[in-house]
Parts: sequence; structure tokens; C-alpha cells
Amino acid sequence: MSDQWNVSKDKNKGLKKKIEKAVLVGVISEKQSEEQVTEYLAELEFLAMTAGAQTIKVFTQKLKNPHIRTYVGKGKLEEIVDYCELKDIDLVIFDDDLTGKQTNILEQELKRKIVDRSSLILDIFASRAQTAQSKTQVELAQMQYMLPRLRGLWTHLERQRGGIGMRGPGEMEIETDRRIIRDKISLLKKRLDKIDQQNRTQRKNRGQLIRVALVGYTNVGKSTIMNLLSKSEVFAENKLFATLDTTVRKVVFGSMPFLLSDTVGFIRKLPHHLVESFKSTLDEVRESDLLVHVVDMAHPQYEDHVKTVNLTLQDLGCTEKPTLMVFNKLDLYREKYFDELLDQETKDEILNETQKRLTNTYECETIFISALGKENITAFRDKLQKMIMDQYEIRYPYQTKTWG
Repeated sequence: MSDQWNVSKDKNKGLKKKIEKAVLVGVISEKQSEEQVTEYLAELEFLAMTAGAQTIKVFTQKLKNPHIRTYVGKGKLEEIVDYCELKDIDLVIFDDDLTGKQTNILEQELKRKIVDRSSLILDIFASRAQTAQSKTQVELAQMQYMLPRLRGLWTHLERQRGGIGMRGPGEMEIETDRRIIRDKISLLKKRLDKIDQQNRTQRKNRGQLIRVALVGYTNVGKSTIMNLLSKSEVFAENKLFATLDTTVRKVVFGSMPFLLSDTVGFIRKLPHHLVESFKSTLDEVRESDLLVHVVDMAHPQYEDHVKTVNLTLQDLGCTEKPTLMVFNKLDLYREKYFDELLDQETKDEILNETQKRLTNTYECETIFISALGKENITAFRDKLQKMIMDQYEIRYPYQTKTWG
């Protein structure tokens, strides 16, 4: 107990939060290659770190499909059980969603906290939610996640005393809980509708300014770019989902004003109910005139990240909007992929060729920057300013706009 709490020693610091030790588990199936699973598990490790857990080991197994009862096979499960005992592991995190039955069986076998990808993301969202809207959205997603998994939560009634006289109460308890959760879901949806209505009214009151939305995979530097362009202090850190609430700022380039919004980052295998809950937050993207799609070019799987974002934008009906693709973290890209012996001219030539290739691939405007290093920011601002001006000229072709 003494290593978990630190109250008497330093009252100002309060409670010392224990970092939980975790192992990750993934299945290489027909639907996922070994390379994909490795990347998903690397992302899962980052999610675990964001939630406050330290990954000690990663387990993978090749199966045609995840086991219907235990996700992994019997031999692999025994291996995980032994390792958890040996290393005193606190929780086991699975890369895919588990059913209530799977969770219950795994808890019995492993005698550890069982967390799947969706519940881990929900936990992070819950800790990051600040406004009434994001808190309501997270709670709604949690209720929708919990509803089909209630069956597994009530099997303690079977273990107490089975047989005649014990079947009814358990079933009644489950049904009561289902009804409570359904009522709660209905209430939260009504509350969200009311918040959405208020947000729509706010958006209408913003006048006739061009709207620019920052979109992209999580942890690519959107909030850092927001701070750079708007000279405001939007929360930014090197963790997943640092931003949950949409932040809107009025920005002026020269004498030309526009609205800039920072939105929640996207991620692969994002829980469907979470996407549904947060669609209202993405109204800023739907109603924007121009998208700034930020990409972490130093990430080895950045092209997959672009696909994930584009699929989400397609779901939102935003693929036809004018888009500026900002390939961020240029300094980190050079550090990772450029040989130290290369001269500057060769580096510039390689970057120019890469930019041409990416511009042809994505058929939109592109720019390479380092937001943290403030590299190529002037060119970025100039390109963005021209694209915003083009939108104003389309909207107001026959009148002179007085900027203020």
C-alpha cells in the first residue's frame, strides 16, 4: 500500500497515481496481416501509455479467426496466465472488441482486469472530456458499449447457487439494467440534440466568415498548428486524443479574417458507437469551406493514416471540399530517414520529388512544414491565405469585401 499512496509525505502533491503494468494481446487472422497487427499493437501501446499504463510485453497468435470464447487459443492463454503471474501484471489489453462472455471467461482465467480496444479508448475519452458536450458524448458511447455486454456482468448469480429458484432474479436484474441503460441512452441523446441546437445557433451567429477546419489522424500536430496560426493556447501534448472538444478561433492574415477550428483526431479501428456519438462534434468539419488535412510524415504508416481520415471524411460527405494537405514534423522526418552524409542540395531534391509524388497521389495542394520547429511556416501561411481568398472570391464575386 505504501508504494501506491503518498499522502503524509507530501501533502501538496496529494495522491500518487500508480502506473499499471499491462500486456497487450493481438490475433493475426485472415483479415489482418502480421505487419498490420504489429502496427495496430504499436498504436495500442501508445493508447495504453496515454491512459496511464506501462506495456511490459506483447503477445500475438496466428489464428483463422479470434477464438469465440477466449480470443486466443488454449496454449497461448496458458502462456499469458503464467507470464501475468510471474511479472505481477495488473491488466491485459486486447486489440479487438471482446464480447461480454469472452470478458467474463478471460477474467476467470487470468484473474486480472480485462480491457479491450474500445473500452481503452473510452477510458481515455472520459479522462479528456472537459465540456458538457464531450462529457455527454462519452457517456452515451459508454452506455452503448455496455448494453450488449450486460450478460457477462451477471454470471456471479450462477456461481452463487444454481438451479431452481435462482434463474429468475438474475434474468430480472439483467432486464432491469437493460431498461435503465436504454432510458439513459435516450436521455443522453435528447441532451445532445439540445446541445447541438445551441451549437448550430452559435455557428449561425458567426457571420459570413470563411471557415477552415483542421482535420487529421490523432497526434499529428493539429493543436500545435492551431496555436501557431491563431496565437492562442490550445492544449497540445504528445499523447493520443489530446483534443476532444472542437476549438474555434478567429484568425486574421493581414486584414483578412477567417474562422479556424481544431477537431478531435481520427484513429483506425475507432469504436462505431464512439464515431456516432462524436458526429455532432464534427459538424464544424461538415460546415467548413476549407479543410487543412494535417499528416505526420515522420510516421512509417502515414499513408494508412491518410486513408483512415479520408474514409471518415467520406462518411461525413466532405471529400469534395478544397483541401490543403500539411505534411508536418519535417524535422523528425529528416532525422529518421535522411543519411547524415547527404548534402543540403540532395535533401532538398529528395523532398521536392516527394512533394510532387504526394501532390499527384492526393490531387490537392500540399506543403511540408515543422510546426514545432516553425519551419516553412511563412510559405504555409501564404498558401493557406491564397486558398481562403479564393473561397471569399467565390462567395462574394460581385462585391468588394472590407476586411475588419
